[in-house]
Amino acid sequence: MTEQNADATPIERANNFPWPPVLLVVLIAAASLATRNWPLPWPGMNDSPAHWIGIGFGVAGVALIVWSIRTLTRNGTTFHPAGASSVLVTSGPFRRFRNPIYLGDMLVLLGTAEITKSVWFVGAALIFAILVTILQIIPEERHLERQFGDAYLDYKARTRRWI
Repeated sequence: MTEQNADATPIERANNFPWPPVLLVVLIAAASLATRNWPLPWPGMNDSPAHWIGIGFGVAGVALIVWSIRTLTRNGTTFHPAGASSVLVTSGPFRRFRNPIYLGDMLVLLGTAEITKSVWFVGAALIFAILVTILQIIPEERHLERQFGDAYLDYKARTRRWI
């Protein structure tokens, strides 16, 4: 059954499949398996400042995800990647980044790389960025352009997709 607005028009979605969380879980599992079965030497420094910077990436990622979800919820729109956007949110972390949740996911993967000293998690972060851009962000941008027109195009012109 297709969802509909109150006026009985179908609700348009950016995507019908929740790619970002699925990609994240699959890549964490793959990186964990690869770390266990095919360990590679960690090229990073093994000093305390580098360790805390890596942990900072992970903590910043979690904070960015939570802040983003709270901002979307507070503005009355969905944070579910297969949901339909009802409001163009340009406040909070969306003031600077168009995709702060996905950026947060990447930071969590990079923080996990430092904690586990696993290069596989760095690779997972890069693969996540590529796949989430192709499978989620580009369709999401098309959806938002159709949904919000010039308001989205103006927002897109003044904010960055990633960093």
